[in-house]
Amino acid sequence: MSQPALKDARLQLDDRVATLTLARDDVRNALTGTALIDDIVDVAEWVNRCDEVSVLVITGEGSAFSAGGNIKDMAERGGDFAGDVAEVATRYRRGIQRIPLALQAVEVPIIAAVNGPAIGAGFDLANMADIRIASTRAKFGETFLNLGIIPGDGGAWFMQRLIGYQQAFELTLSGRIVGAEEAKTLGIALEVVEPEQLLARAHDMAARFAAQPPKALRLTKRLMKMAQRTELKDFLDLCAAFQGMCHNEPEHLAAVERFLKR
Repeated sequence: MSQPALKDARLQLDDRVATLTLARDDVRNALTGTALIDDIVDVAEWVNRCDEVSVLVITGEGSAFSAGGNIKDMAERGGDFAGDVAEVATRYRRGIQRIPLALQAVEVPIIAAVNGPAIGAGFDLANMADIRIASTRAKFGETFLNLGIIPGDGGAWFMQRLIGYQQAFELTLSGRIVGAEEAKTLGIALEVVEPEQLLARAHDMAARFAAQPPKALRLTKRLMKMAQRTELKDFLDLCAAFQGMCHNEPEHLAAVERFLKR
């Protein structure tokens, strides 16, 4: 399947691993005031349609992972932040709020390789991934209240599911920025590595995931997400149906044969 045409990002597919690189270092990969929202959403939808993809890695080019919203536009009440209450709300729904909906629906594992600061909506973008690997240069901040606004992109929904209500509450209301090691302690980052090792480590992990049978991999990701919002009995019924599908897939028999040969 042909890849989507991107404006402010790059997409590369190698050995079932798709890597999306945010490429607007001139504005520290800000999500508003650029085409990055459209690029991220287009890639998320493409991944679900492309059977050749088993893992999506998201990273940033340059000094930052993503600075989130364009503060200059906020100061000037321009761009995504212009207009009355209804106009701003509509822009959020038709703009940045498309990212959490699109990434939440991605059927394959998402790894965020956080190369530098992930601030505001950039922090939230990282939290929408399944796993975060951080460079020692990474910083994380839920800084919306520092600017007199709320996390309008769903950040309050994602972070408390990641690290718990109390920790998420403190980070959100203080607006403080934490370094990579504290982020690991809090459970935001799974690992912290040196900058020159970041993409290699993310791709090593992605390759391990991508080596799994692709249809069962996607079903497992769906189950992991649905377990967060489904009652146990209903969840077990779904597991039974998915398992029936897996047992009837050629990839299952191929995997069993490989195992027996070992």
